[in-house]
Amino acid sequence: MKKFFSTLAAAAIMTASVTSCQPPKPNTLTAAEEAEGWQLLFDGETLNGWRSFNEKELKGGWTVVDGCIQASGEGGDASGYIVTDKKFANFELMWDWKLTKGGNSGMLYHVVEHPRFAVPYVTGPEYQLIDVEGWEEKNAPAKLEDWQKIGVDYAMHLPDQSKMKINPVGEWNTSKIVYDNGHVEHWLNGEKILEFEAYTDDWFKRKASGKWGDATEYGLAHEGVLCLQDHGDPASFRNIKIKELPKKDKGTVSLFNGKDLTGWELFGSMRVSVDEEGNLVTENGEDLKYGYLGTREYYKDFDLTVEFKQCSNGNSGLFFHSFVHGGYKNNTVNGWQCEVAPKGYDTGGIYESYGRGWLIQIPDEKENIIKEGEWNTLRLRVEGNKVQTWLNGEAMIEIDDELIGSKTGRIMLQIHDGNNIKVQWRNFQLTNL
Repeated sequence: MKKFFSTLAAAAIMTASVTSCQPPKPNTLTAAEEAEGWQLLFDGETLNGWRSFNEKELKGGWTVVDGCIQASGEGGDASGYIVTDKKFANFELMWDWKLTKGGNSGMLYHVVEHPRFAVPYVTGPEYQLIDVEGWEEKNAPAKLEDWQKIGVDYAMHLPDQSKMKINPVGEWNTSKIVYDNGHVEHWLNGEKILEFEAYTDDWFKRKASGKWGDATEYGLAHEGVLCLQDHGDPASFRNIKIKELPKKDKGTVSLFNGKDLTGWELFGSMRVSVDEEGNLVTENGEDLKYGYLGTREYYKDFDLTVEFKQCSNGNSGLFFHSFVHGGYKNNTVNGWQCEVAPKGYDTGGIYESYGRGWLIQIPDEKENIIKEGEWNTLRLRVEGNKVQTWLNGEAMIEIDDELIGSKTGRIMLQIHDGNNIKVQWRNFQLTNL
């Protein structure tokens, strides 16, 4: 009997050993992954949690086949994108993928949805997926640029070719993107192929000099939805999983150095200068139309204090969660404005350029708080859905608005259309919340 039970025990151990060596079932998480905080973004059976870009539901071209998300190949440059319902900021993202011969696809992140953005790639960076040899064979004599090839941070950063290990077309590959508070890594089949820091001077130089030169909002969002691309070729995806990483405290920063416009970008025709006292001066351009000076980075939750002086007609504004579409010569801003205006015109109130107009104006009895022709201190606090303003230490408004809380964007200074408008600014102190 001992021998019989010993044989059974040995068989059980062997069975357990064989079972433990089996690869995990696709579209599942191991106990260790769950403990580390990984989440599945695809359940292997449905497209729950995904929808078409800029839509509330999923439209055609994407299906689930044999435990994989499949792009039909019906999409193109202008269509065929699906996005996650949820936004992500800092993360490790992994997924398996395979292409057909000549296939072209991609994974994008930090994508911003808005009717003004017709396609995801004008805001979201892309990890390029493409069968280079097959694409060039199919599209001969056309050749891909290096910045269009497999594994690149599209049109921005190139991978280390010595680290590239790509499985043949029709076989599965595994990719990973790490975005950790501006530190970015691309991985392919277990090798780190690319690493860079976003929002450095070098990053902005690359953005300005290449494909994204007039894409004003490319890559600026620090959070957004993930996006899969159908670029006219069938592609398959599975094992899509993400682990969110913590946000790092950036503390208090000064948005203006008192010397030049480093960290700012000009839109429209306003004139901007720095005077001898180190004040930022904004005034009408020659065409007397609207103009904007915006931070080159996005800010979501913050507490900002700034001083301003209305030198003449002071019709201006402090925009937040804002962006410009149509290039740097355009002056059409989307977002919210903390009003800066002459007495009687609601300095400290909140106006929306999305279409709702005034969200909240200041009480009439507070109109005398502003000091015309003198320095004023304006404080704007935005945290989640809550917005508060103070003028010269006096509370002006408080509002709770879900649409504001769902967005992010630039901080921008406005010069209103008209004539003889001139405002000085100084001491921009922003605390990230």
